[in-house]
Parts: sequence; C-alpha cells; structure tokens
Amino acid sequence: MLKLSLPLRLQLSLVIVVGAALLKHHAWYGLSVYAAIALLWACFLRVPIRQLGGLLGTELIFLSLLALPLGWERASFLLVRSLVCLVTMNSFLLTLPPHSFGIALKSLPVPAPLKENLLLAGQYMEILLSEVTRMRRSAQLRGLNGTGGWLRYASAAMIGALYLRSLDRAERVYAAMVTRGYNGQLPIDSSFRPKERFALLLAWAIAAVVTLTSYKY
Repeated sequence: MLKLSLPLRLQLSLVIVVGAALLKHHAWYGLSVYAAIALLWACFLRVPIRQLGGLLGTELIFLSLLALPLGWERASFLLVRSLVCLVTMNSFLLTLPPHSFGIALKSLPVPAPLKENLLLAGQYMEILLSEVTRMRRSAQLRGLNGTGGWLRYASAAMIGALYLRSLDRAERVYAAMVTRGYNGQLPIDSSFRPKERFALLLAWAIAAVVTLTSYKY
C-alpha cells in the first residue's frame, strides 16, 4: 500500500466530502461515482470494518431523525450522500494514529483560531473515547459482556459521570499543553512534496469534473 502523509490523507478525504456535498440534488449518477471512490478509499486505508459499521449505524440513526421529515424522496438522497461523506471521514479518523490530528490539521488553509478549535475538539474526542474504553473494560470485569451487558451498565448517571471525567481530564491535558509552551500554534512543518501537490491537484480536478457534470443534467 502506498504510504500517504497525514496532511495528504486529510485533504484527499476533504476532496471527496466537498465534491459529494456540492452535487446537485438527485444526481444519483455522480453520487454513485463518489460512493465507489469512498469505498475504495476505505479499503485503501484498511479501516476496521466492525468499528466503521458501528460508528456509521449510530450516525445514520441520528441523521434519519433529521432527514426523514423532509419526505422520503429528498431524504433518501440526503442520507446516501451523508453516508458517502461519513464513510470517507470516518475511514480517515479511524486510521489516524493517536495524537496526530494536529499534524494533519496543520496543512488546512483555514484561519489559525479555527485550527486551534478543531485541534482541541479532536483531542477532547480522543479523551472521551479513552474514557468510554475504560468504562467498557470496567463493565467486562463485572461480568457484563456483549452489547446488552454494556447497555445495562450505561445509564444517564454514568453518561453524566463520563462527561465530567472527560471534561476534567481534557482541562488537565490543556493545562499541561500550556505549561509546555502551547500558544495556539502547531510547531510542525506540513508542507507538501511535489508529488503530493500533483496528486492533490489531480484529485481536485476529478472531483470538479464529476460535480460540475451533475449540473448539466
């Protein structure tokens, strides 16, 4: 498998997501092209299928509640398009090495305050997932195996405790970052090599052709 840098993986993921998001409504042909690309992207990144399926199931339930009131015909296209975007971004996030979100984020051409907020949100999500893993392991030690056991262990009080523990740990992590000299800037170099720039331009060109074609029909 070709080894792509984290910034390039992030930007290629965004190319797929932005291209699919800008498709004309009911452009099923263009959406099928992006769906095929998203599946190939997931296979290329070797994303864990079980984790991806569980994450997509939870996200689609939430999206269904928002889209279905719009009518089945419109909701079906929105849900499939959302599924393509979610497969792409979840594949990137699930294969991201720990504590490397900032390296990928550095390459984005967006204002620094937005990068800082995204970085802190990403770190908070990592801490939250770590706390969920610890709670699940604690439930297993109490003999609550399987999804049903985990759901019996989880309750509103436990979710509140999870939130407070995650928030407290996130604040301690942020204080440690500030103590070590963090000032909102990421002290890393993420410039693209010529081959990576060419690959990114080619990806944008393909996405532009597919998306613009959907408006001609």
